[in-house]
Amino acid sequence: MEKLITFAIPCYNSEAYMENCIKSLLGAGDDTEILIINDGSKDGTGAIADRYAAEYPDKIRAIHQENGGHGEGVNQGVRLGRGKYYKVVDSDDRLDPDALNTMMGYIRENEAKGVTVDMYVANYVYDHAEDNTTHPMKYDKIFPNAQVCQWKDTKSFGVTQYLMMHSVIYRMDLLREIGLELPKHTFYVDNLYMYYPFPFVKSIFYVDVDLYYYFLGRDDQSVTKKNMIKRIDQQIRVAKLMTECHDLEKIKQSDKQLYKYMLHELSMMYTIAYVFLAASKQKENYQKIKDMWKYLKETSPQTYKAIKTKTINFFTFPGPLGRFIMLAGYNISKKILKYN
Repeated sequence: MEKLITFAIPCYNSEAYMENCIKSLLGAGDDTEILIINDGSKDGTGAIADRYAAEYPDKIRAIHQENGGHGEGVNQGVRLGRGKYYKVVDSDDRLDPDALNTMMGYIRENEAKGVTVDMYVANYVYDHAEDNTTHPMKYDKIFPNAQVCQWKDTKSFGVTQYLMMHSVIYRMDLLREIGLELPKHTFYVDNLYMYYPFPFVKSIFYVDVDLYYYFLGRDDQSVTKKNMIKRIDQQIRVAKLMTECHDLEKIKQSDKQLYKYMLHELSMMYTIAYVFLAASKQKENYQKIKDMWKYLKETSPQTYKAIKTKTINFFTFPGPLGRFIMLAGYNISKKILKYN
């Protein structure tokens, strides 16, 4: 049977939680496949992957690779997936079964009509382990529901609204045609995975369901404050890769709504880097703030000006006052959204 969608689960030392993720995908239908991509794990991850592949030989494949990082796991899914569409699910996250059935129903219905979509979108949910609460991130005010649309049909995103890897299902051939290749051994490449394909996406289909549950609460997660500061150079590297992969001024001439969103996304990357450079309270990182803005100004002066004047970056003043105001804003939003 031809596969409609490939679910890729990049795994590294995931034995403690990966089965919850796998089980959440099993009910998606016989026209789906699951790739469990073992990224050189040192625990029982590989054995669990092999066990599920043996139990579900027509649905699950275990892929074993040398450690290359999360991005290489995503790359392997693109190389080896047999599905028409592609969905990445991190091994500590899960999909809601009812929402998944609803989403698959729309995809099958579109396929039966001969309608191919470049990017499907659904809501995702912050799943907080520390207090057992959830916080959905919805797009119902941005995209028309359950109909094919283009970027020009979308509304403006809110300050805290972004499309994430959790939000989307891409058409597999689109990713192959544009030559998507995420860098190895680099954190935060999911942002590049989202950003790079956007100008090539000509059709979007949003379904107003809370599909993806994004788990927050493990100390070793890449999005904790401690790890964000520790890996800040990788955050900056990804921001630079995003800056260099598209000329936003050219996009502005052809699709103003897409330009506005891509600027919004790029602004978020630089803001996050700024916040954690400031939060480190290290003099060498204060210099990196200056270097980061200098790089952006020299690389793309118009994008630099647009980002520096966006509301979210309004308080990126130099010196202690700017750092204090930005960190205060971050802490307030963190308390409201509990995203880290």
